[in-house]
Amino acid sequence: MLGLEGIARIRFEHYQNGKSLRQIARELGLARDTVRKAIHLDTTEFRYEREVQPQPKLGIWVPVLTEILEREAKLPKRQRRSTQRLFEELRGRGYEGAHDSVHRFAKSWRDERARVPVQAFIPMKYDPGEAYQFDWSHEEIEFGGLGLTVKVAHMRLAYSRMPIVRAYFRETQEMVFDAHDKAFAFYGGVCRRGIYDNMKTAVETVFVGRAREYNRRFLQMCSHHLVEPVACTPASGWEKGQVENQVGNIRDVVFRPRPRVKSLIELNDWLTDQCTAYAKRTKHPEFRDKTIWEVFEEERSSLMAFRGPFDGFSEKPMRATTTCLIAHDRNKYSVDARAAGRIVLVRVYAERIVVLYDGEVVADHMRSFKRDHVVYDPWHYLPVLLRKPGALRNGAPFKDWDLPPAFAQVRAKLKHHADGDRQFVNVLACVPEHGMETVEAACREALDAGIAHGDVILAVLARQIQPPIPPSITTPDALRLTVEPVADCARYDTLRRNKEAA
Repeated sequence: MLGLEGIARIRFEHYQNGKSLRQIARELGLARDTVRKAIHLDTTEFRYEREVQPQPKLGIWVPVLTEILEREAKLPKRQRRSTQRLFEELRGRGYEGAHDSVHRFAKSWRDERARVPVQAFIPMKYDPGEAYQFDWSHEEIEFGGLGLTVKVAHMRLAYSRMPIVRAYFRETQEMVFDAHDKAFAFYGGVCRRGIYDNMKTAVETVFVGRAREYNRRFLQMCSHHLVEPVACTPASGWEKGQVENQVGNIRDVVFRPRPRVKSLIELNDWLTDQCTAYAKRTKHPEFRDKTIWEVFEEERSSLMAFRGPFDGFSEKPMRATTTCLIAHDRNKYSVDARAAGRIVLVRVYAERIVVLYDGEVVADHMRSFKRDHVVYDPWHYLPVLLRKPGALRNGAPFKDWDLPPAFAQVRAKLKHHADGDRQFVNVLACVPEHGMETVEAACREALDAGIAHGDVILAVLARQIQPPIPPSITTPDALRLTVEPVADCARYDTLRRNKEAA
């Protein structure tokens, strides 16, 4: 096909030098029709488009390939095979054609199915401190040597494009609260509006237009931080396109290859450092002479003051079992014995489980993200243990009880006594009243004396906690005797002799 330079030469010779078509064709060694086309069509480039793509070897395999493509179209995008893998499967079935034919057919088939009307969009512009965007993504990491999918909360300031991400094991409402607290603390302030999709942890009902029924606890968080929540139109991710793009960018920069960590704390500290480094080396898309970090530093003064963390918990009432346990997220947690069989209020935080009974805290545990795990606090069972001291040996809460060294030594020595369990339980019963350190000091003193007995320890404890002797009354000089009385028992002998003489 005649290239751009050849067409330009023909047009130049004809229009500038006045040469005829025959002369140009003879000098350039071209067909007259080609020269005529370049001149009379007044074109500067020849284009050739094949109307029909011959596929002699793929033809009989088209139904098979179509069936495979239709089956895989129902799968998530990550699970669909590439055209190279489709070509290898057809080759295994006997296909003798080239990969290009398979690639062109699959691409054309997928493009036809994905074809949607083109939409026009309006570029958005935000003022400093006006808005942030929030979203979630699922990312792969290596946690303790094993592959794990974590939920990552993304926040992005709409003006400066400053990102911050934080990873969690769950995507629940208390995690949303914690992610906002950590992000606002990192930014050092809060924007006036927050842009969200219609996530269930925030929006309960979607009405016509922009009307939404927000979750009560979510509204409390927004009220605490003085943020106006704005929900996008359903299935309209472009309305928060900045954070949608951030998900892909952060995935490429941070999560490929998969980071290897030993704890979630280590991962989140590393993610914060990576977001800062990314902002410091990336140019701002609008202010090309500045980095994202530099624009963020300018935006800080426009943010509202951070009012401190929100008491971010989700709560639900439930009945504690007679074994002093409540259940959450396929795990069980112990509560104080006085709440056994009662209706309690369970408050779930991002990292803690707090249980209340009649407004009083009866349990406070670090949250477990394992499955079918029981978290005990042996002190919750102390009132029951006082009535049933024999449970000390085989009670599940007391297995592998991490007691202070002096307590552990006393318990080991009392095992050899017939009533050793009862003696040790009586010692434990003093801890809530007198404190762990005081009772441990009494145990240590008894051990040093070589007498590890419950009554001895209680006696030592009673002596230790005995109030000090009050100081004697100081006698004023005006009331002091001139002759102080002397304690002399011999005076009684003098009286006896005087009586005998009489």
